[in-house]
Amino acid sequence: MGRLRAATKHARRLGQQRGSDLGRPRAYCAGVPARDKGAPAVVQLRIALRGVEPEVWRRVLVPGAFPLSKLHDVIQAAMGWSNSHLHSFVIGDALFGAPDEDADPEQLDEGSVSVVEALYGHERFQYEYDFGDCWEHDVCVEFFRRSPLKLAVCLGGENACPPEDCGGPHGYATMLEALADPSHEDHKEFVEWIHEFEPTAFDLVDANVALQRLR
Repeated sequence: MGRLRAATKHARRLGQQRGSDLGRPRAYCAGVPARDKGAPAVVQLRIALRGVEPEVWRRVLVPGAFPLSKLHDVIQAAMGWSNSHLHSFVIGDALFGAPDEDADPEQLDEGSVSVVEALYGHERFQYEYDFGDCWEHDVCVEFFRRSPLKLAVCLGGENACPPEDCGGPHGYATMLEALADPSHEDHKEFVEWIHEFEPTAFDLVDANVALQRLR
């Protein structure tokens, strides 16, 4: 936990916003050129789940040397997903994902490129998780900066990640409606399935503990 506290403290000095501005996307700033000499680059990202209310978002700092495949792990851990479905990145005109014989023939191997190489020059990109439920994440590239940071760190966020396999944004909205209304025809079914669920729950420490476990 000592490394986690030190990394979090350093990350907050780099990028955390205060007060009412915490959840707002920052204006894009290119920052450090991808191949600059000196300390490695880190990138600050704001990840927001599309089509969900209340908005589920996280702000993370990610070492630029991480392979894009590890950014997938970072998003999973910070958001609260269980990494049990397929995923892809769309960055500019390029499609990235894990090697798979059934993948789009134009898909590039996400393990073959670093985060800074894949993202530099882009203001935003899309990450999709679970091609059945279609959880689309809009990711804003807020800045690159030099830093010796070696771990991904979550700087902030709001609201709970939806349960896996709940039917995507539409199914999630139906679930929240049913849970909130004891007279809803599906109330009992959802209560038995999910037991207790608080859509506004988010714990920054838990998010960083999950990121700390990544190897």
